[in-house]
Amino acid sequence: MYQDLLIATDDSDGSRRATEHAIALADQLGARLHVLSVSEEGPHSTEKKDKLRSDPESEAHRAVEHAAEMASERGVEATTDVRQGVPQEQIVDFAETNGVDMIVVGTVGRSGLDHLVVGSVAEEVVREATMPVVTVRET
Repeated sequence: MYQDLLIATDDSDGSRRATEHAIALADQLGARLHVLSVSEEGPHSTEKKDKLRSDPESEAHRAVEHAAEMASERGVEATTDVRQGVPQEQIVDFAETNGVDMIVVGTVGRSGLDHLVVGSVAEEVVREATMPVVTVRET
């Protein structure tokens, strides 16, 4: 039923937990694992980076490389891709254009004003995706 899984990662604590979950699922199901990271653009991207010390493109590449290493350690092969744009849009587009059966994404569980202002990538992916989405909450 699930042959192609997508893990969206930014290498944060929450996404590393989701990555571990996606790797375990891929291993159990004998599924292909696709690892995607998005070099973020959009109205809130500047809130998440210090332009003097941060290179979002390099961070995205490091995130997919780290996830692929984690998968390899478990004997799960993974393809990697880095895109630029609004994360939730790129995640859903990747899933739709690559025949993904399930998306796995981490969530930090924001609430209150922070959630209203920044929103949730995971929430938008759940709303927009046409395939099942597994959300893994950061502990």
